[in-house]
Parts: sequence; C-alpha cells; structure tokens
Amino acid sequence: MNGESPLQFPCAFPIKVMGVGDPGFQMLVVELVRQHAPDLDETQVRVRDSRAGRYQSVTVTVNARDRAQLDAIYQDLSGHPHIKLVL
Repeated sequence: MNGESPLQFPCAFPIKVMGVGDPGFQMLVVELVRQHAPDLDETQVRVRDSRAGRYQSVTVTVNARDRAQLDAIYQDLSGHPHIKLVL
C-alpha cells in the first residue's frame, strides 16, 4: 500500500454522529463540522431519533477537500464529551 487514500478528492463524504438526543445536539454537530468545512450545506444534514428518543444520529455530508480535513473533523467530533460515536 502506498499510503494514498482510496477516496478521490474533492468528494461528498457522509459522516454519521451519534449522541444523547437533546435539542442542541444537531447544532453542536453542525458547529463542530463547520469549523473545518465552512461551506457545509445544511440541506445535507439528516437527523434521526432512536426509537425511545433517548439518542439521536446526525448525518452530515461534507464536500471533503482532502484526507487531512476529514481527519480533523473526526478528531474534533470524537473528542467531544456529548458525542458517543462517529462513523
């Protein structure tokens, strides 16, 4: 393997984020992603509540420029205490 990403940049890249379903969770995710992807289109944000409503998943599709941008987004999301899982 030569270390190159199998992704072709730029590309539309979905990131799924899960956490406790409180009213500010979607905005938190959008704000964290927007720090690295200021051109984020909010029509590319989908939200689903868990069956019991306790958890929420937010899928954000970013126009990724490169692998470093994606790594920075994942690092910020994964490091936040309100976020349980990033896929």
